[in-house]
Amino acid sequence: MQPLVQMNNISKHFGGVRSLEDVSIDLYPGEVVGLLGHNGAGKSTLIKVLSGAYSADAGQVLIEGKEVKIPTPRAAQDLGIETIYQTLALADNLDVPANIFLGRELLRGGQLDEDGMELEARKVLERLKVKIPNLKMPVFNFSGGQRQCIAISRAIFFKAKVLIMDEPTAALGMQETAQVNELIMTLKQEGVGIFLISHDMHDIFDLCDRLTVMKGGRVVGSVRTSDVTQDEVLEMIIAGKLPRVLREVA
Repeated sequence: MQPLVQMNNISKHFGGVRSLEDVSIDLYPGEVVGLLGHNGAGKSTLIKVLSGAYSADAGQVLIEGKEVKIPTPRAAQDLGIETIYQTLALADNLDVPANIFLGRELLRGGQLDEDGMELEARKVLERLKVKIPNLKMPVFNFSGGQRQCIAISRAIFFKAKVLIMDEPTAALGMQETAQVNELIMTLKQEGVGIFLISHDMHDIFDLCDRLTVMKGGRVVGSVRTSDVTQDEVLEMIIAGKLPRVLREVA
């Protein structure tokens, strides 16, 4: 199977600071890959290269086997790459359809097609089994889990092949976290590839097929989740090297 994403030998410097050094990572359809590491490890810089917020100083990005340039976030969206940051980028005073189509509104006869946007919003929410009691309410009325699901639905409506999720459940309670995690599993079944940044080991081990640990702008190692324990992953994060048992296997 061909990877959805291949990032090969990516480097990014800010002046004399090396934020990324020769980083390689890939992602397959219907797979969740966890990106782990302390703050400053390079995770956010790496996803910002993929999402078009930063340009790499060296390396290449391939989408479905074809080398691409991603100079802007819009260019990333055109390639089917959508990013959901922890802040969600929702407009609190607008309703659900307006948020799903924010910046990409539907028009009819030169006017906003509010009925059309509501219909399409309802379709994508039903497809993803997201329950929103009233689509016309401003989104500040909804729970954190519902807001996260609205942001994910927006990405999927615009045909995301690759979804980058930055700490999607960090501010959520147990029930809301379960709601978002169930949605992630639905997206996996639809063939969406997901990069998941999270510090929550329970989420990581429940959701991720593979893990890539970073430290100091470099990749410590990439492993299948089923091949490691939480303690071994913590050792990779803290020590910046593969545990002995994994080195011996390699």
